[in-house]
Amino acid sequence: MCAPTVVVAGAGPTGLALACGLRAAGVAVRVVDKASGPSVTSRALGLQPRGSEVLDRLGALGDLPNRSVPIRQVITHVDGKLMARLKVGQQTKLVTRPGLLMAQSEVEARLQQRLADLGVEVEWGQELLTADQDAGGVAIRLAGGQMRTDWLVGCDGAHSRVRKAAGIEFPGVAVIERFLLADLRAELPLPRDAVSVWLRGDQMVGAFPLPGTSLWRLMAPAPAGTGEDLDADDVLAVLTEVLRDEARLPTVAVQEALWTSTFRIHRRLAAAYRRGRILLAGDAAHIHSPFGGQGMNTGLGDAENLAWKLALVTTGHARDPLLDTYQAERRPIAQEVLQSTSGMTRMVVGQTPVARAMRDHLFVPLMNRTLIQRLIWEKSSQLKVSYRRGPLTGRTPVALPGLGLHAGDRVPDLQCTGEDGSRTRLHAELGSRWALIAPTTMGEGCAAVARRHLGDAKTAVLTATGRGQVMLVRPDAHLAWRGTSPAELDRRLTRILVHGSIR
Repeated sequence: MCAPTVVVAGAGPTGLALACGLRAAGVAVRVVDKASGPSVTSRALGLQPRGSEVLDRLGALGDLPNRSVPIRQVITHVDGKLMARLKVGQQTKLVTRPGLLMAQSEVEARLQQRLADLGVEVEWGQELLTADQDAGGVAIRLAGGQMRTDWLVGCDGAHSRVRKAAGIEFPGVAVIERFLLADLRAELPLPRDAVSVWLRGDQMVGAFPLPGTSLWRLMAPAPAGTGEDLDADDVLAVLTEVLRDEARLPTVAVQEALWTSTFRIHRRLAAAYRRGRILLAGDAAHIHSPFGGQGMNTGLGDAENLAWKLALVTTGHARDPLLDTYQAERRPIAQEVLQSTSGMTRMVVGQTPVARAMRDHLFVPLMNRTLIQRLIWEKSSQLKVSYRRGPLTGRTPVALPGLGLHAGDRVPDLQCTGEDGSRTRLHAELGSRWALIAPTTMGEGCAAVARRHLGDAKTAVLTATGRGQVMLVRPDAHLAWRGTSPAELDRRLTRILVHGSIR
């Protein structure tokens, strides 16, 4: 086999999404993973609206929404009393997709199928042992042999061998010492469109409906005094006992236990996302609390951001500095997620008397307020992610008339007209391509500039009525430029592709 342009280590959602994005853009890619085969356990659960958008642009969403559990509310009890119904999943001006609960393995299966459709199969049982880079590439030693590649991306999780090989530090702290998880089949008298949570002092238990008949996930911190060496039966016994007591159930009759786990909640952030020809994404770059369902979705965002930049560099349309904007744009997003999820975890678990009082008498009651519900839902959707303060947006962001958008903001899924006159959605044209949207009376000059810089096949030219300016939209649906002057667009793309900054 010829040496690949990019090797992706790790076949989780982040690595698979990155590989799909690269391959769709015409980049040679190889995906290796130390596991013997695809995972069959659920692990991460929540697919936020932003995550669904990323999969949709990659052509990997498929029937996942129909095979998931749409969540409409989070029901919270304090000391056995129902205190809040946090409505989520409702449509707002910003959010038009529901949040979905499904096993991470389902997301991976769809991405693997999409990658196979693009001509790439995951190479299982190929643990990365060493990686040594020089100016021209990376020499990799795998369990099954050696190879050389132009670029190596570590999507290999919290204990990333790639990160260690690159010498990138991964500082952080423990947030919660031990959490217990169990996926089980049981008849529970709980709503299937809701996450149900019970809080009492420094203890909590949550029940999450899973796709399938009577499938649930239970999650709780290990009670004080619980032994260190818990086997699967012990984990199941602790969780079902806590749920029975807090939900005031006569019993929790478990028909089948599918998976149990214990883990510590850490918050860690890689000191750098890139060192030379080695890059990091997903859990290899950041880990945090599962509260809020942000982990898998943040990794998918990393993958989409990196894919279009690495594709431009490897195909010769951009120079190396563009890759530095990956860290500049994505690391602050991870930093914010770490802070928010750590704060949410400490608040929910109530680690101090003051934190518990604030939770029980202020934060939980506030979740009944309509405005608070909308703010929480829109924040957790990740559709507010913006790169307007990044190196590709200019010193003074100016809002786009009629949309309120700044360069770097996500562009909504606008209705447009394609070059053949057919109706289309903006996001359907993205993924591996850029889109230039122009009013019907202008755009030819800007389209010629975009195609000269980005390639004819990688630039979709669309029209939309009611737009006073031309918009250039990145493959990840963020606004790259708006204006009317082809010369201005030429200068902007030259700065982005050559210098990785317009400042």
